Amino acid sequence: MAEQILAVQRASYAVEAGLIGDDRIPLLHESVDDLCAAQVHWLVARESDEILGAAAWSEAEIDRLIVAPHAHRQGIGRRLVTGMLDSIVGQRVQVATGRDNAPARRLYESLGFVHTEDQEVLTGLWLARYELVR
Repeated sequence: MAEQILAVQRASYAVEAGLIGDDRIPLLHESVDDLCAAQVHWLVARESDEILGAAAWSEAEIDRLIVAPHAHRQGIGRRLVTGMLDSIVGQRVQVATGRDNAPARRLYESLGFVHTEDQEVLTGLWLARYELVR
């Protein structure tokens, strides 16, 4: 299953790279070994044998949210985030996305996440950080 998740992850982050104009997103270049070594919990959205999306989290931080490009705008990302929120213990949940990734930012804001800061993680590569207090 890791290879299928990785394929969706690469396709998803390729879309984000296009939106933000930068392909240096670390998860875009992850290997199967990297993906398997991540110390995260997974939630996977499937239809038959096809993985449409996946989300990963650790403690009170959303690590990644990926949706196959052909399945965008079908509510999969929203369902994955709400599913994660049901599983995350604690009062504060953090997430980051590309500063110029307007669709992801709208999703998190619509779920009650509040923008806390923009952070330059590599020269010219900016993240928007969010927090949800419940």
